[in-house]
Amino acid sequence: MIGGVDRQYLCDRLAAGQKAFSDLELAGTDLSRIDFSDITITNCNFDGVNFTASKLNNTVWTRCRAMKTSFKAVDAESAAFSHCNFANTDWAGSRLASASFQDCKLTGADFRESKLLGISFKNVLLVSAYLRGISFRCMTLEGNDFTQADLGGADFRECTMNDCRLNGALLRATQFAGADLRGCDLGRISLNDAGIFKGATISRSQATELLHGFGLTVI
Repeated sequence: MIGGVDRQYLCDRLAAGQKAFSDLELAGTDLSRIDFSDITITNCNFDGVNFTASKLNNTVWTRCRAMKTSFKAVDAESAAFSHCNFANTDWAGSRLASASFQDCKLTGADFRESKLLGISFKNVLLVSAYLRGISFRCMTLEGNDFTQADLGGADFRECTMNDCRLNGALLRATQFAGADLRGCDLGRISLNDAGIFKGATISRSQATELLHGFGLTVI
């Protein structure tokens, strides 16, 4: 990692037209309201950084760390994040249309009041994330862990979930009609939860678990 880097250094390099940054140590730096659009960022440490209201459109992030970082109100449409750790990040009010996260950690991430149309997650850890109202309609979700995530009001209609987990997720008013959940670990399904999955396709083993939730034994 390259230390001794600050806000002014980045602004100067951006003004000079630099489009790629790597191996920078920027933990705790104020990087709010800066236009980073169209740049590539690799193996940088942004722990605790303040990116509030910055422009991150079309940026490409690889192997970066940004734990407990503020991405409030950022413009990050069509940004691509791969193999990054964004645990406990705050994305409140951000614009992430068509952004993609692959092989990332977003444990405890807060997407409250964010615009997430067309966002995609693949092999992402979203444990305890706030994703209320998000739409995955007609999408294929692979390898995502939504354990204990807040998915209230989310739209999973006609989506396919492969190798995903919904254990303990908050699913109040969540829609699953037409969804294929056979490749999803639903956890223990209680009688109160059963109606949420109305119209979805589940496997025989999941159906057995559902009946166990009703207190019935399948022989």
